[in-house]
Amino acid sequence: AALLSPSCNGRVAEEAADLALHHINAHRREGYVLRLSRIFSVLEHPQEIPGSVFYLILDVTDSECHVLSKKPWKDCPARPAHMTVYGQCKAIIYINQPRKIAHLSTYQCTLQQVSPIWSICPDCPVDDCPTEPKYLEAAAQSLAKFNQESQQRRYFSVLNVTRASMQWVIGPAYFVEFLIQETSCSKSDT
Repeated sequence: AALLSPSCNGRVAEEAADLALHHINAHRREGYVLRLSRIFSVLEHPQEIPGSVFYLILDVTDSECHVLSKKPWKDCPARPAHMTVYGQCKAIIYINQPRKIAHLSTYQCTLQQVSPIWSICPDCPVDDCPTEPKYLEAAAQSLAKFNQESQQRRYFSVLNVTRASMQWVIGPAYFVEFLIQETSCSKSDT
C-alpha cells in the first residue's frame, strides 16, 4: 500500500502522536516528561492486516514532571519559556485500533536548552551543572527542613539533583530540583 499523508492537525495524526509520546516517555529513565508542541510531519503506511505504521516527527518541550512520576504528558504543566528544553522526536509506531495495539518500533529524540537567558534577562537564574557540590548541599538542606516539618513517619533522602540554577541577588541564590526516596529510618528512632 502507498504511504498516506494525513493532516498534522487531524484526529488520526493526533492519536498517533499521543500514543508515540506516551511510549517514548514510558521508555525514558532520566529527565522530564516530554510534551507535544506540534506535529511536524506524519506519514501513514496502512498494513494488509488491520492497522497502520506511522512515521512521525514531533516537536516537543520538557515539562515540570520527572519521567519517574509516570504521569501522562497531558497532565504535566509546561515549563516557563526561558526554562524550557526544546527538541524533536522521530518515531515509528504501529497502531491497530480495533485490537487496541500500539507498538513503538523505534524513536530518536534530540533535545537542546534554550539559548542563554542572561543575554535577554541578566538578572534571571542561570542553569548550571546539577552535580556541583553546592547544589547537592542546597538539596540536602531543603530536604532536611522537609524531614523536620513533615508528618511522614520515615526520613527521606536525596536520590539525585535533576536541575540546578543560580541567581545573584545580594549573594548567590541556588535553585534545585531533585528526586527523593523514602529511607528505612523511622523518625521515632533515635
